[in-house]
Amino acid sequence: MGLHPLEFSECYLDSPVFREKIKAHEAELDKTNRFIKELYKDGKNLINATKQLALAQRKFAQSLGEFQFEYIGDAKTDDERCIDESLQEFSNFLKNLEDQRELMMRNITETLMKPLEKFRKEQLGSAKAERKKYEKETEKYYSSLEKLLNMSAKKKEPQLQEADSQVETIRQHFQEESLDYVCKLQEIQERKKFDCVEPMLAFFQTVFTFYHQGFELANDFNHYKKALQINIQNTRSRFEGTRVEVFELMKRIREVPQEYRQTSPISSEGYLYVQEKRPPPFGSSWVKRYCTFVKEQKILHMVTFDHRSGGKMGETESVTLKSCVRKTTDMLDRRFCLDIEITDRPGTVLTVQSLSEDDHKFWIHAMGGKEPVIDAQLDDVGLSFVKNAINAIEARGINDQGLYRVVGVSSKVQKLLSLMIDEKSNDVDLSTCEDWDVKTITSTLKLYLSPESRSQAIHCLVHKLPEKNRLVLGLLMKHLATVAAHSKLNLMTVANLGVVFGPTLMRPQEDTVAAIMDLKFQNIVVEILIEQHEKIFGDVPGASSPGLSAPTRQSKKLSVRQNRPLAVYNPKTVDLQTVLPTSPDVCSNSDEASLGSNESVSSQSTASGTPPEKANHAPLLASLSTDSPGVTGGGGKRAMAVYPCEAEHESELSFQVGAIFSAVAPSREPGWLEGELEGKKGLIPENYVEML
Repeated sequence: MGLHPLEFSECYLDSPVFREKIKAHEAELDKTNRFIKELYKDGKNLINATKQLALAQRKFAQSLGEFQFEYIGDAKTDDERCIDESLQEFSNFLKNLEDQRELMMRNITETLMKPLEKFRKEQLGSAKAERKKYEKETEKYYSSLEKLLNMSAKKKEPQLQEADSQVETIRQHFQEESLDYVCKLQEIQERKKFDCVEPMLAFFQTVFTFYHQGFELANDFNHYKKALQINIQNTRSRFEGTRVEVFELMKRIREVPQEYRQTSPISSEGYLYVQEKRPPPFGSSWVKRYCTFVKEQKILHMVTFDHRSGGKMGETESVTLKSCVRKTTDMLDRRFCLDIEITDRPGTVLTVQSLSEDDHKFWIHAMGGKEPVIDAQLDDVGLSFVKNAINAIEARGINDQGLYRVVGVSSKVQKLLSLMIDEKSNDVDLSTCEDWDVKTITSTLKLYLSPESRSQAIHCLVHKLPEKNRLVLGLLMKHLATVAAHSKLNLMTVANLGVVFGPTLMRPQEDTVAAIMDLKFQNIVVEILIEQHEKIFGDVPGASSPGLSAPTRQSKKLSVRQNRPLAVYNPKTVDLQTVLPTSPDVCSNSDEASLGSNESVSSQSTASGTPPEKANHAPLLASLSTDSPGVTGGGGKRAMAVYPCEAEHESELSFQVGAIFSAVAPSREPGWLEGELEGKKGLIPENYVEML
């Protein structure tokens, strides 16, 4: 049951039941007051949250309106133009929506918040004031009544009548106040039904109006939305078609990247490391630059750019190219280098390094580069130069640190070599001439004995072999080249195959110190035979190739050695005809394939005219194969170094001639042994030691 009605007649009786009814009405008004206060607070929070939402929506709309798509190409399609404009349309839509939301917030304040607060303050507030007056009159009336009743009956009659009159007046005021208060309570109870609900109805009407405005905006936007969906679908369809073509192009480029390296017929581009020389003692540094070579003007533009420093771009430097020459590793201990002579600064040579072998060939082709021309013949002039250089090195620099390792200036080396092989001016005594420092002389000597000259000599010697021997050797080298081509999986590089087959094919019959010293040449010969097998076994050497001649460009299948560099090979010290079998039969011995069972011919027998075909050859076995004495058996074997070695990796050992290794055993690395020297364990090149 709800609240009991308050009868006016009960105001005169003022019974306990009547008072309980008043308390129930007062409690209900207190609850209503709390409800309106909480609702008002929540309404304020709602308005503030809506304002924050509106700010976020407007910021979002602003970001949409300010952004613009960039498209690949010179022009946009109609679909792309519509997509580009769509962000502005989205922005305008959100702005219109937020305008309606802002209007809704103002209406909510006027139609809900203010009426509720007015009802709470005016109606509930007045009821609270009436309650205080009612309670005050109640206290006054019942206090005066008790005072009157406690008055002595012996008082004079006038006094008693005056007291009765005062109490009656107070009682009338109390009853009137009671009637007003009861009326006020019941009036508010009825008024709250419309004074509270009507603002809420107005609130929802405002909300519905906002949503209706959004609906109208959505209807207006619907036509544009459908058109935009068509634009998006068209763009997606074109993307799918283009994507297939792009992936096909990427696949073709990935298979043969060098064919697509040239992006422009008039220029070539890519990264090069440029050597920047500094004053002593700082040496030089290598700076990565992005280079663009304009072919017609022969201008090389270089801009410094380092990806690791956040991609900061430096200033552009431009030089005009005069010539471009490949720089050999004998001249500089770096691969893939070029010497560029520039016309802007006469006499200045710019040294650059490309990123790979293919990149090296690309730049040589783009710049019209050439191989270094060295007119070096092994004649009296060449022999005189070799003696002159050796005497000078032994007299002036035999104790220099890094002898033969420290390289000279490229231009000086080229100049000295040209001078020394010229019959008119080769009488300079390098031992006493201070114009040429030791590192220039050593670099010139190394350049004179270049790998290209070795290949020329080996080419000639191979074609002096009997036909069947040459055919068998050619078949084997072709096979080994195929093996090396799969080195990423089988780990048998050209260098590793040279270590394995050098002793197998070229080991002499007797183990002498001289034979051991020739081990280093065997590997080099086999490497050259593998690397250049197509040229050596496919072409007949020219008539002008009996000795050292001008170097030729290496074969495309020439691979980079992955083992340590071996000693320089002098083709006059080895005659392939004396170390390759003359018998057409192929036999095996101790599981090692050999190319015949004849004995080697000494240099004396060759010089005396003994025909190589009738010479007595020995079986050609690997000098350090796994079946050789001193290698099998594990950690108890010892070996002695026959020439020095400097480690190029922390897993390798450095040693001098005569060093004794203990615990020598085969390694899983082809061409290497494992051993211990002075308490340190590491790898040892197999052909640098002799087993004890």
